[in-house]
Amino acid sequence: MRARAALQAAAMLATALWATPLAARNDRPTFHTKPFENIPTNVVYFPASDVVLFQDTEDNNVYRSDDSGMKWDRVDAVPEGKAWLLYMHQYDANRAYILTEDGLHHFRTGDRGKTWDKFESGARTSEFRGDIMQFHAADPDRIIFNGMVCQGLFCQEVATYTTDGFQTGGKTLRSNTDGCWWAKSSELFTTGSEDLDRSRILCIVRDAFSPFKQDQRVLVSDNFFQATDESKDLQEFEPDLDMNKRVQGAVNVVVVNKYLLVAATSENTDEMALFVTDDTKKWHRAVFPAGHGSHDHRVLQEAYTVLEGTNYSIQIDVMTTRRSNPMGIMFTSNSNGTYFSENIEHTNRNSRGHVDFEKITGVQGIFLVNTVDNWEEVEKKASAKKKVVSQITFDDGRTFEPATADGKRIHLHSVTELSNVGRVFSSPAPGLVMAVGNRGDHLKDYWDDGKLYVSDDAGMTWNKALDGPHKYEFGDQGSILVAVRDSKKHDVDEISYSLDHGLTWTKESLPDGLKIRPYILTTTQESASLKFILIGKTEKSPQWKVIAIDFDSLHESTCKDSDMEEWFARVDEDKKPTCLMGHTQSFSRRKKTSECFLRQEFKHPVAQTKDCDCTDADYECDFNFEREDGKCVAKGPIMAPEGACRDANPDATFKGTSGYRRIPGNTCKSTKEMDEKYQEVDRKCSDIVGKPSAPATDKIVQTHQSFEKWDELEKHYLERGETSPGKEQTIILRGLKSEGGGWEPGPIHITDDHGKTWRAPKDLDDKDIRDIIPHQYFKDMVFFLTTGKKVIYTTDHGRTFRDFKAPSDRSKRAFPLSFHPDKKEWLIWTGEKCEHGECYTISSFSKDGGDNWQTASRFVRRCEFTGSAAYKYPDRKKEQILCLRHEKEEKDSPLELVSTNDWFANENKYGKDVREFATMAEFIVVATEKAANKTLQVSASLDGTVFADARFPHGFVVPHQHAYTVLDSSTHAVNLFVGTEMAEGRTLGTIIKSNSNGTSYVLSVRNVNCNDDFYVDFEKMLGLEGVAVVNVVANPDEKGSAPKRLQTKITHNDGALWSYLPTPSNDGFGKFPCQSNGEKCALHIHGYTERRDHGKTYSSQGAVGLMFGWGNVGDSLGAREDADTFMTTDAGISWKRVKQGQWTWAIGDLGAVIVLVQTRAAGPKKTKVLYYSVDQGATWKEHEFSSEEVEVWDVTTLRSGSSRDFLLWGKDSNGTFTLNLDFSGFSERACQSNDDPDKSDYSIWSPSHPLQPDGCLFGHVSQYLRKKSDRKCYNDFKLQTLYGKQNCTCTREDFECDYNFELDPFGQCALVPGLAPKDPAAWCRDHPDAVEYHEPTGYRRIPLTTCAGGHAFDQESPAHPCAGHEDEFARRRAVSGVVVALAVVVPVALAAAAGWYVWRNWNGKFGQIRLGDQGAATVVFDSDRPWVRYPVIVLSAVAAVAVALPVVLGAVWRSVRAGAAAAAGRFGAAAAPGGEGGGRGRWSRLGGGAGGGTRRFTTRGSFARGSGDYAIVDDDEGELLGEDSDEDVV
Repeated sequence: MRARAALQAAAMLATALWATPLAARNDRPTFHTKPFENIPTNVVYFPASDVVLFQDTEDNNVYRSDDSGMKWDRVDAVPEGKAWLLYMHQYDANRAYILTEDGLHHFRTGDRGKTWDKFESGARTSEFRGDIMQFHAADPDRIIFNGMVCQGLFCQEVATYTTDGFQTGGKTLRSNTDGCWWAKSSELFTTGSEDLDRSRILCIVRDAFSPFKQDQRVLVSDNFFQATDESKDLQEFEPDLDMNKRVQGAVNVVVVNKYLLVAATSENTDEMALFVTDDTKKWHRAVFPAGHGSHDHRVLQEAYTVLEGTNYSIQIDVMTTRRSNPMGIMFTSNSNGTYFSENIEHTNRNSRGHVDFEKITGVQGIFLVNTVDNWEEVEKKASAKKKVVSQITFDDGRTFEPATADGKRIHLHSVTELSNVGRVFSSPAPGLVMAVGNRGDHLKDYWDDGKLYVSDDAGMTWNKALDGPHKYEFGDQGSILVAVRDSKKHDVDEISYSLDHGLTWTKESLPDGLKIRPYILTTTQESASLKFILIGKTEKSPQWKVIAIDFDSLHESTCKDSDMEEWFARVDEDKKPTCLMGHTQSFSRRKKTSECFLRQEFKHPVAQTKDCDCTDADYECDFNFEREDGKCVAKGPIMAPEGACRDANPDATFKGTSGYRRIPGNTCKSTKEMDEKYQEVDRKCSDIVGKPSAPATDKIVQTHQSFEKWDELEKHYLERGETSPGKEQTIILRGLKSEGGGWEPGPIHITDDHGKTWRAPKDLDDKDIRDIIPHQYFKDMVFFLTTGKKVIYTTDHGRTFRDFKAPSDRSKRAFPLSFHPDKKEWLIWTGEKCEHGECYTISSFSKDGGDNWQTASRFVRRCEFTGSAAYKYPDRKKEQILCLRHEKEEKDSPLELVSTNDWFANENKYGKDVREFATMAEFIVVATEKAANKTLQVSASLDGTVFADARFPHGFVVPHQHAYTVLDSSTHAVNLFVGTEMAEGRTLGTIIKSNSNGTSYVLSVRNVNCNDDFYVDFEKMLGLEGVAVVNVVANPDEKGSAPKRLQTKITHNDGALWSYLPTPSNDGFGKFPCQSNGEKCALHIHGYTERRDHGKTYSSQGAVGLMFGWGNVGDSLGAREDADTFMTTDAGISWKRVKQGQWTWAIGDLGAVIVLVQTRAAGPKKTKVLYYSVDQGATWKEHEFSSEEVEVWDVTTLRSGSSRDFLLWGKDSNGTFTLNLDFSGFSERACQSNDDPDKSDYSIWSPSHPLQPDGCLFGHVSQYLRKKSDRKCYNDFKLQTLYGKQNCTCTREDFECDYNFELDPFGQCALVPGLAPKDPAAWCRDHPDAVEYHEPTGYRRIPLTTCAGGHAFDQESPAHPCAGHEDEFARRRAVSGVVVALAVVVPVALAAAAGWYVWRNWNGKFGQIRLGDQGAATVVFDSDRPWVRYPVIVLSAVAAVAVALPVVLGAVWRSVRAGAAAAAGRFGAAAAPGGEGGGRGRWSRLGGGAGGGTRRFTTRGSFARGSGDYAIVDDDEGELLGEDSDEDVV
């Protein structure tokens, strides 16, 4: 204690000594030093003042100084250790905010930190975003607080607001948001209306039924999203971002000067669309020039940077290369922000999105940029070292020239290598610029070669100032320059300063021999002060020193007019002013030789301008033009004015751009000569963007392509996202030949026009390519695996290719790649490593697309990403990874589940004897083996950290739980199939449905059919809520060899009630055997377990309510060869027969075009005709597509159903062929939606839920848009089929059992014995605006219900006031509107994803989950591939076989090498020669089932995970979990 006291006394003495001015003379600066234990961060000045704040993020405190750092005090109004975040008001120089750790009560100041007042934000501080506070540019009292509200594990982002600067508590603005912004978020932005400027707000709102960003929308309100007296609905509207179209997928809003940008994304891609407005009323899509050569002008998520803009244009840098060694292209927009033109390519970027770009402050048109000189080498090789060069422009990017010092080129360290706070080069000091750099051919090392350079002519010429790298600052508007040598060591003991623009420098020692490692050198925001702050680290404790430096005493005089000069931003060789951006620009500044200070603290220099006559230098290349040999040459299609070329004549002309435009922001005066030179010219309509549609011909246009004779085809659809401006329809094709019992792959072909033309990329002309693996979530990325470690991949639909080296050899027991749903370049590779004669599986991860790898875990079964931005659980970070790993990293030890949220810096372990885990939407389902009775226990988790055991319904007893299949759902719940009969050939089970956390179940339907591998006859109708079809076993009690008698049932209320399919009416094909409805006579459909081509489903997500199937009418399902083809257009309420026999269907143009053709899926048949319908199946026409009968293998189109192109695949007398069928000739205009039903091309359709009261489901009646069958138009954009919802009153169906409650034998929610209800007072803590809470009733609202009024089962109990609301409770016995709103959506709005996979993702993101489908490899050419299916959500497929949960193990590498019948199964053909091959997956029962022993297991999962890949299904794929044999399979 004495020693500690002595040290403290010594520290205090040292502080006192350092705090004493060391220089009394007037020719030296003064120093004041203050020690701190922790690093000062977020150092910030209040504008126009000497008041500065900084944050200690280690101890969570904020410190303040009112004399530029000479004295410091902790802000003691905030409890010690509670300051979580320091926020400065963007538009009020006196205000700041300290957000506290508890997230509800914070502190504000309105007098630059002299006093602080406590305020309530109305919501907790969000853990999911950084931009928490949004400020109104014209009214400082108007603030938006982007926060969150949590209830247990469930968190939801919300926004609150204040109009009085938080003098009163924050008010609820909007729930279920992803950020809100004032329209007036910039001083330059205006809506054109003073009232709208004050009140207009834009929010990104998450979909009530989907947590995915692709479904978010921008909503606008002018009254804080409040209801009005006339309407109880929120007053909000969705703007037409894309001219006259609404846009889904909004992810961010950015305000840049007078522009407001919305970034949007979509499914299947990370390509972004940018929408721009300058008034929030009229929006445009930002259009970038066409890519060409090495130029890729796609705007990708997290790969574009909005640069410091101007008042007249937007500047954006777009990354064009791999993230590990990135480069970009810089673009500048026209004056309304719509059309962008390329400025300069190969800009230098870093992986964090920083770009070496900076404007010279206060001087128009000048900026510095660094580019990569050896760009070709960097593009080809990720490890190539960049040769960075510096360039400067004086005409806003039209032309660039080298930066020079003494006539030699210099290169400057810029934004990607920040070494100080604030701007890199310049300050408000007119024309004064400093930088660290070097002379030579390119930029060299900062530490070894960097020197300090100074320019006083805005970067035109530079002079060396000091040797070595330095941190630097400007003071007194450039009268004084201050620098401190930068160092990696604690050896800096002096500063340098210059009073003559850097020509000469004076050194000054730090006080008392102090030696530091410099951290920050800073001054006031205006760079007009004579006071500076230097922060450094010492070797002695307290390590951090804040040093205040004051130069005020250096000169006594204040500058006079004679000490000033007029400085022009640009002059010619004779020092005469020249025009820059159409005008001369000059500033008044102190002469470099004057011995005085301006002492005009807190004043910005003012520029004087004079316009010049226009010259060639005032023009640049227009959109889609680039300069070649001094001329602007077209590099893409021409933009036509509105109304041009409407007659569809390609030879017609219009007046279009000359290829030149005046540089945006240029103020030059027009001259007759320049106007004539750059006037518009005649352009042909054939040259324009979006060429006119040809007149409708009502004919199908065919394009036939022949290939060599192949025995099978492997094909992958790479469907584009809706935000992609491209219209290409890309497919990868590879032929396969049967050789020696195996499959030998042929060359790879790619089409970008849906099979009309094909190309064979030279980059893929590699005989060693064995496997093609599309990225599960981003369809523009595909991996081509070779037999070695080389992996070739494309990120742009096969336009260009790159490669990386895998971190380990490929394993025979594990599937190699796992993908992240949000981060395209986050990969997990699972391979094999051998050491000391022992081989084991090892997983590695990469955060840059495979360029660099780190080990994740050894001795793993598999690893996968379970984190996602869609799931708002505090303990489920986007970095979360789950691995199934052997305990103690020993090969024969039991398996354990390991999770990490920080790339394995820390791990959490769950359970012993874990058999498998599966993910479905937000749910993580785990099966552990119970050794006592040799059965499995199922548990579920929402955050990957806390797991809860599943509780089955009362009366549902399965002595030995050996088989589970996780089925798809649409209600934030798990539909779980439990096998109840295990006898071979008689397998069946029961579907039970969980509550919203996946743990408590109720019975849905019994005796559901499955095959011996526990694939289930269960299928959701895509695009609709709550509709599903199952096949049940009508004779479950028959034993022995009696065949199953199957019947089809349908549910319209998500499994609560099931009914038989109605019998269709007799038709022209003949009469049905019966015409009643019910068990004795109904329509029965062949289910998933009989389907040969598992890439086919009953329905299409784009065609809402349409469903096809093969079946028959009678008392049960007959033989498939006797089935006919049926369809429904009203979601299964009524059916009709459309063709006799089995016909394969494909649905395009969102249901407007349907094609039927007989394929080999129905048997070995040949045909030359197909049938099509253009009126949703009302009528059918025959089309002869071939002069000879051919074998058709398949008919396909885009998974989304949005294309008008179809592709036939098959074999004719000449070999294998593809035949493109183009139906665009049946319409010539795009369909239009109009609020007037007579004018609209769409009608509103609502599905019936006949067993629900009033047809309501989840508290509403849904309304969908359907194209009218008599309209000859096409859908040219992603139709938001869900038009609206009409809410219903609440009934029992809108509530489920609350936490720790379950259904009793009487169907009531009763408390589970031994458990306690949730503390009801927690409601008040989680909802600070709540007035009252209710005692637990045992019920809670179903998360997805939107019902209003009626019976509130969760509130039919005594109410009590929340603390602090007693008076209000006494006045009114009602819950506030905000609480009701949050109560409806908080628990799951952010996690309700199970069914949304069905709603949105035909690409296999629907269906059943076999626990562990990613466990190991599967057949490479198989439409059940896990990379197609990942993360294992499939519509009819996944079994969790308890004794040994089936895992998708095994067959990937087996079939390729052993020649298993993979390909034959792809399109439903019989197994190819080669049969089973060596080493099929085996499993042993752990005490259940008939007969024990081993048998084969088949996976059916990936058929629908599809990825649009239409790949081959292997009838012998995978292994069961817990197999006895770990035999190697080659």
